[in-house]
Amino acid sequence: MTLLTQIGEDDHGDLIRAHLAGAAVKVLTVPAPGPDGAATPSAVAHLDHTGAATYTFDITWTLPPTDLPRTPLHVHTGSIAALMAPGADSVQALVGQMRRRSSISFDPNIRRALLPDHEDAVTRVDQLVALSDVVKASDEDIAFLYPGADPVQIAQDWLHRGPAVVVVTRGSEGSVCATRAGVVQIEPTVVPVADTVGAGDAFMSALIDGLGRSRLLGVEQRAELSRISTQGMQDVARRASRAAATTVSRPGAAPPDLHELDELDELDELDD
Repeated sequence: MTLLTQIGEDDHGDLIRAHLAGAAVKVLTVPAPGPDGAATPSAVAHLDHTGAATYTFDITWTLPPTDLPRTPLHVHTGSIAALMAPGADSVQALVGQMRRRSSISFDPNIRRALLPDHEDAVTRVDQLVALSDVVKASDEDIAFLYPGADPVQIAQDWLHRGPAVVVVTRGSEGSVCATRAGVVQIEPTVVPVADTVGAGDAFMSALIDGLGRSRLLGVEQRAELSRISTQGMQDVARRASRAAATTVSRPGAAPPDLHELDELDELDELDD
């Protein structure tokens, strides 16, 4: 696995590089412009009495036009990287280029404080949805993008624009998955909530991993992904739900690793 990003030469950057190395993630960094580069972007989470998080950011995102050294099986993007100019322009160009060679997933993961131009944000999201095979968005993302719209209807609208799978997460109400085979409702995995930091990212990563385990990622599997059954989608989404639930059950962004997630899958099978 490789992460394309911009990380500063500072203590925060060193911490991130060490953490990624420990998870066997290769980091492909692109220096920020200027003689001294830029500080590593940061976010501070503020928790309310329920554990729900809001964030303040200190971010510069200036990714220039970039070519990848090799063709990956799958490309994922989202949130700040995909929506905050000027770096978002390079991300969209790269995704458009890679779609011919890789499968694509996208999570808008809206950060309102960084998106002062609502129309621009909607345009960027719509363009990336059309380029993607798999899209995951929260009901809060959809409420920001299309005020008053029905999240399930938006999921179905997006499905007609190109993706094979669109998932809408709804917090304590579970999630909804739209596929060519139909719409699947996923009941929530109920746990005591410590905080919500990292829940959406845990869901998204487990969703991608589950589709990969089902051999549905990669440009050569695009047709197979479009034929995913409702049962197959349910299995993948339930696993993603367990990953998110585990993350919210403990403080901080601490998602389960694959071994822990496999154990949770086994327990779920026993319960069934």
